Amino acid sequence: MSDRRYAPATLRNRGPILEVLRRVLPKAGLLLEVASGTGEHVVHFAAALPEWTFQPSDLDPDALTSIAAWVHASELANVRMPLRLDVTSKTWPLAGESVQAVFSANMVHIAPEEAARGLTAGAGRLLESGGVLVVYGPFRIAGVHTAPSNQAFDLDLRARDPRWGVRDVEWLQELAASNGLAFEERVAMPANNQIVVFSKT
Repeated sequence: MSDRRYAPATLRNRGPILEVLRRVLPKAGLLLEVASGTGEHVVHFAAALPEWTFQPSDLDPDALTSIAAWVHASELANVRMPLRLDVTSKTWPLAGESVQAVFSANMVHIAPEEAARGLTAGAGRLLESGGVLVVYGPFRIAGVHTAPSNQAFDLDLRARDPRWGVRDVEWLQELAASNGLAFEERVAMPANNQIVVFSKT
């Protein structure tokens, strides 16, 4: 029996996310994926972007097992085995390596605010000048949900854990700016999600 886990939403969103990555990523380099979850995204992106090296990561042991299984099954030479990464830590793996991109999908809302603070701080420390931070997920814009379904999702998240919830995109922009990351663009995505792109100044 395989250790690979599956997230149904990945099949729906990986194509649109990849199209944005093709446009906003530098030409080549090392990409760190933060909170890789099942591992489905990273092997899909690695197969489509052979000029990039992908480093998945997560904190959850079950996720790390699933990611490793996906990486092993993919037989791709440009995706590494996963690293354990606590996004709130002041010391991240890969320190000393040249990192051109950090990508994170669906973490900011299913985590305390400290996770977003850690993500922007870590990316600010790790990225080379001109590198990019790409964040995918649901966000409020000017304090307003983009759809009734997102409002319902937000209420559900906060009922499950009061520290969770859909964040304001402007709040994320402020966090990024305080860590040397300039806002580049926000891209509306299917299912009322967004991609927010920042660059290391």
